[in-house]
Amino acid sequence: MGAGHDHGHTHGPPPTGTAAAAYRGRLRIALSITLGVMVVEIVGGVVSGSLALIADAAHMATDAVGLGMALLAIHFASRPAAGNRTFGLARAEILAALANCLLLLGVGGYLLFEAVGRFITPTETRGGLTVVFALVGLLANLVSLSLLVRGQKESLNVRGAYLEVLADALGSVTVLVSAGIILATGWQYADPIASLAIGLMIVPRTLRLLRETLNVLLEAAPEGVDMAEVRRHVLELPGVEDVHDLHAWTITSGMPVLSAHVVVSQEMLDSVGHEKLLHELQGCIGGHFDVEHCTFQLEPVGHAEHEARLCH
Repeated sequence: MGAGHDHGHTHGPPPTGTAAAAYRGRLRIALSITLGVMVVEIVGGVVSGSLALIADAAHMATDAVGLGMALLAIHFASRPAAGNRTFGLARAEILAALANCLLLLGVGGYLLFEAVGRFITPTETRGGLTVVFALVGLLANLVSLSLLVRGQKESLNVRGAYLEVLADALGSVTVLVSAGIILATGWQYADPIASLAIGLMIVPRTLRLLRETLNVLLEAAPEGVDMAEVRRHVLELPGVEDVHDLHAWTITSGMPVLSAHVVVSQEMLDSVGHEKLLHELQGCIGGHFDVEHCTFQLEPVGHAEHEARLCH
């Protein structure tokens, strides 16, 4: 016999669907800002001859694609479940986060390649113009970061967008530093060094996000859920003799799921004991581990030996 239960935790999915859905409006604003600054930096890079500024504009372009994918994923993920898709299209957000990772890694690799090329064939950069355009980019990125900083803690999809904007902000700072060095000393190698630094800042953060995204796709236990601790908590409840087929995974950010077969003593199988134990199980998992969707099958001792035959 199974039972599902929802608890009202602060970090659970919002009523509109997934955790990222609450930040749809902020993502739209960030996308508009990103597109505007991208155009400004492309013009600035061409006029000033700064590879670092063009590199930052290229990263802005991938940000725009990433933010667009994040918004599209939220749109599909928020649709109600129907037909064979019993969880709807909630996993679309994780696929968007994965696509963002691939984009970021591509941009990081391109910047590293171009920076090496500038070391081999130096190009003159006009530091004064670069400073002006980089300042515009930095201010815009700071606004976008303020819009997404809270959501990145709740959703991998929003975190992917946040990390892209953060990398852009760091890139703008790096461009400003390199332009200042060129203005002060005339040392043109500061520009490709800045591009190299931007690429090196992008890659490690992206690899961390990629690891978290793959954990969701491979249905690893949700972050912060220790399966040995879950098993211990369940076994400590009165009337529980064993637990098997214990699984926990994440559908999308803010939507952890757990299921288990719980072996109980005979006296717990009457209607009163059965209902009481279900409430205790749901309260235990929801309270200690912040898993909001739990399904339990209560079964008598020895039932597991017949399950394989019964499920043919």
